Amino acid sequence: MWSVCKKELRQFFSSLTGYIAIIVFLLVNGLVLFFFEDNIFSFGYATLDRFFQLAPWILMFLIPAITMRSFSEEFKTGTYEILQTRPLTRGQIIGGKYLGSLIVVLIALIPTLIYIFSIQRLAAGEGLDMGATTGSYIGLFFLAAVFTAISICCSSFTNNAVVAFIAGLIGCALIYYGFSAISKIPALANGPDYYVEMIGIDFHYHSISRGLIDTRDLLYFGSVIFLFFAITNRNLLKR
Repeated sequence: MWSVCKKELRQFFSSLTGYIAIIVFLLVNGLVLFFFEDNIFSFGYATLDRFFQLAPWILMFLIPAITMRSFSEEFKTGTYEILQTRPLTRGQIIGGKYLGSLIVVLIALIPTLIYIFSIQRLAAGEGLDMGATTGSYIGLFFLAAVFTAISICCSSFTNNAVVAFIAGLIGCALIYYGFSAISKIPALANGPDYYVEMIGIDFHYHSISRGLIDTRDLLYFGSVIFLFFAITNRNLLKR
């Protein structure tokens, strides 16, 4: 599994595309947080809420861009058949590609920790609520983990990287916000709307972001990741 993981990392950082994707992610976050309208200086108090509201939407583009070649490129070039000859199970191949992609996402997220230091230095009062900030970063990690599983699954359906990117983007958007949007339908008010919203990632992401780590939220994220692992495994079995 580690050999597949290292192969994914080498493939991503072997061209400028990988570096550009991470730089664009950090640049967009930095501009929105500190320079664009309604930046953090407009609030009058120390908060990273703007970042945690924006980051999921940017990750919807970043993660499919990272994973779109995971399986599609293997199918297109015929190297997946070579990969199958190695002493690896399908689970190890999926796990290696998943872990490699997730490490790249974490590399993109780690530099954002400088936002905490910057705001703490700029704050005139007590600064950030570190409990809520820590919870938000944990929520962002699990969100990235789910998006990675969804995007890799989408890559296993096709040998076209562009199609894999678009499918991953749509899949992440639907599961993140789709159920929340459906729950706002007037016919579902006063009861069913709550349970429909619970199916979506948005509900559990914001739950953890409040600083309270609930085992139900962790179980939800784990279940969604397992579900897309199973679908990916089934797709590879057909190959």
